[in-house]
Amino acid sequence: MNRKTLVLPAVVGLLAPVLAACGGSDGGGDAIVVGTTDQFVASKDNTAPFDPAIGYEAGVWNVLRQTVQTLTHIPRGGGEPVPEAARSCEFTDTENESYRCTLRDGLTFSDGTPVTPEDVKYSIQRVLDIKDESGPVGLLANIDTIETKGQKEIVFHLRTSDATFPYKLATPSAGIVQKDKYPARTPRDGFQVDGSGPYTMKPEVEGDHVVKVVFTKNPKYKGDLKVLNDKVELELFPDGAAMGKALDDNKIDMMTRNMSPEQVRKMIAEPEEGIELTEMPSLAISYLAFNTEDPVVRDKAVRQAMAQVIDRGAIASKVYGSTAEPLYSLIPSGITGHTNSFFNKYGEPSVTGAADTLRKAGIKTPVTFTLHYTTDHYGPATASEFEALAKQLNDSKLFDVTVEGSPWAEYRPAQKKGDYAVYGMGWFPDFPDPDNYTAPFLDKNNFLNSPYESALAQNTLIPQSRREAERSAASTTFAKLQDIVANDVPVLPVWQGKQYVASRDGLNGVEWAVNSSADLQLWELARG
Repeated sequence: MNRKTLVLPAVVGLLAPVLAACGGSDGGGDAIVVGTTDQFVASKDNTAPFDPAIGYEAGVWNVLRQTVQTLTHIPRGGGEPVPEAARSCEFTDTENESYRCTLRDGLTFSDGTPVTPEDVKYSIQRVLDIKDESGPVGLLANIDTIETKGQKEIVFHLRTSDATFPYKLATPSAGIVQKDKYPARTPRDGFQVDGSGPYTMKPEVEGDHVVKVVFTKNPKYKGDLKVLNDKVELELFPDGAAMGKALDDNKIDMMTRNMSPEQVRKMIAEPEEGIELTEMPSLAISYLAFNTEDPVVRDKAVRQAMAQVIDRGAIASKVYGSTAEPLYSLIPSGITGHTNSFFNKYGEPSVTGAADTLRKAGIKTPVTFTLHYTTDHYGPATASEFEALAKQLNDSKLFDVTVEGSPWAEYRPAQKKGDYAVYGMGWFPDFPDPDNYTAPFLDKNNFLNSPYESALAQNTLIPQSRREAERSAASTTFAKLQDIVANDVPVLPVWQGKQYVASRDGLNGVEWAVNSSADLQLWELARG
């Protein structure tokens, strides 16, 4: 029978004992097959998509998390990071500027080579040295020096206080790699990944893209994770429809991102025998971003007027249905410090208010520009979303907007170069903290390569927020950061997503296999 399961943060801790009692290794047998619409392509702009120094996308990180070990990790059910490759980690000073980790005993890479503090230092230093403009270097840029002591200990000395540093060490950007497989100052080309994580991996490649990744339990793994299966295959599909058909045909056991809103609606309205739909909390957001040096949107009045015109509720309900809700801040609900900063400033959508904003700034209307989006990265509803956004703007008569979509392999390089005045992006958090919804967009070396700068945000508020070990104590600071975004509109939040996973009966651990940050945790899956 079809069941629709809801997993909420409040009940996660209560479920853990029940699932632990039922879980266990699947004892071998057939591999568990998981479907995804993520696409992994090698191109002239990115020859090393799976290198931890390069890869900075949710899908890529979901491959790396299975194979490359980190010093810390976010525990099942969320919360503060706990040791993974490390036996212990802690700040050694009251200013949160020195962080010490001690490695576990007997830690080795999958080929049996011992993992040493020098390997950890090498792995993180190469991310800083390669400094890929699209990579995750910004997460580690606050590291001043890395010190190793003996055979077990490593100490990170930070430039400034950063209470979020343990979270950053839990991301694949800080994954531990081998010197003989990963060059110090250049990326490792291709799709092979090697590490000391819970699985080894073997990619199946056709031409320039991956079609399947086979994960096999690593017998040499020593860490904090309990691996409940022996093999998982990650099968890549061109779209949600093809993935759904594979589930119906019993060719896959579970499908993850990205299911279409239509698929979710149908599964809720017309349950299928033997398939379970699980709703999970999500911290993913979607937003518009601006090249603030482009003449069309350089004046913030244009960006403010767009914020006044766009009806987020209509976009969420008409395009995404139950899979999204309107978002009025970069920091989504469910994260400490969230405020509805855009709603507080602009209120309900108002064409009259937008017209007044443009008139006072002396902006001639209609303002003409192209709204860009990626056709193959965020799911099948993206095109409908951007057509709806363009219609809202055009119906106001204040804007004359055309829509243009491009594949991600072309889109991301063009966006980074500043080719687009206005464009759409999504964000899956690196870790569940308000810092990861503000610093990547407002700090130096920002994720978007945006020319926008706020001296108050960069020099005062972001550093101030990172000094607070108790994250709720930084709420006032994050409220100020959100108000800056609402006033200057370097980005314009549109909606916050919900996650759905469909699986066949008999597959256990689905509730834990994807967390609220959209991290895939394949080790949680088991049969029977």
